[in-house]
Amino acid sequence: MYTFKKEERLCNKRLIDGLFHNGSSFLCYPFRVSWMLADGGQQFPAQIVFSVSKRRFKRAVDRNAVKRRMREAYRLHKQALLYDVLNSADKKLVLSISYIGKEISPYEFFEKKMIKLLTQLAGEAIK
Repeated sequence: MYTFKKEERLCNKRLIDGLFHNGSSFLCYPFRVSWMLADGGQQFPAQIVFSVSKRRFKRAVDRNAVKRRMREAYRLHKQALLYDVLNSADKKLVLSISYIGKEISPYEFFEKKMIKLLTQLAGEAIK
């Protein structure tokens, strides 16, 4: 329930290209979310990719720290806020969460914003 397995990560180049060309997006500062309904050939309700700009954070250590905090906040709240909603609506998603903030915030900030983001995403996905 609180795991983040390889199958939940979005690695398919074709799906990633389709996501950025045909998907919808919204802003929930400090995150930019791009999402698209998937065909259903995946075993999890959502596949996700996290990204942090190399232009904004030059050092890999900083980018990795931000991605680690994003992944942890997502991992802890995905089941209650996203997966249950998607399973009840029988829908599958592919999504990308990009960090657009300018500084590395504490984990509590990431968690609060991730909860807001997942709630908004679940609402938009089942429309």
